[in-house]
Order: sequence, then C-alpha cells, then structure tokens
Amino acid sequence: MTIKLINIGFGNIVSASRIISIVSPESAPIKRVVSESRERGLLIDATYGRRTRAVIVADSGHIILSAVQPETVKHRLQAREPAIVNEEGE
Repeated sequence: MTIKLINIGFGNIVSASRIISIVSPESAPIKRVVSESRERGLLIDATYGRRTRAVIVADSGHIILSAVQPETVKHRLQAREPAIVNEEGE
C-alpha cells in the first residue's frame, strides 16, 4: 500500500488520504472552526509564526493551519508524482 504525503510548508507533511478539505481562513465560519478546535486541543499550527493562508480539515477532526496558499496545496495533492511516497514495510 502506498501512502501519499503532502508538504504543507516548512517541511511539514500531512497524509493526503486524511485530508477532507482545504479552505481559506478569511470567512467567519472558518475562523470559528479554528477557534473551537484550539479550545478542544485539535489545532495543529504549522505556520511557523507566518500568516495563515490555508486551513486543512482532517478526517480525525484535527484542523491544520498552513502558511501555504490553498491552491498550492491543491496542486501538490493533484501532482502525478507524489511529493513523498512510503511503501508499507519500509
């Protein structure tokens, strides 16, 4: 089984199969989701202090903040060659 990993900026990597959505952080509902996940301890801030440009929602309920544009993450997801591939058993 191949696991596709996506670089979300600054060397941070997320499993592509766990991503539900990638959204822009500007809207009030998304800001509310980020705030609620912070309170519940499900927020992962991968921005390294930079401005949040993408909010990634994982199937585990975790919310991941990235300093990379949503469009960039989308292109990395759609790339024919995975950024990083890990074969099971290696």
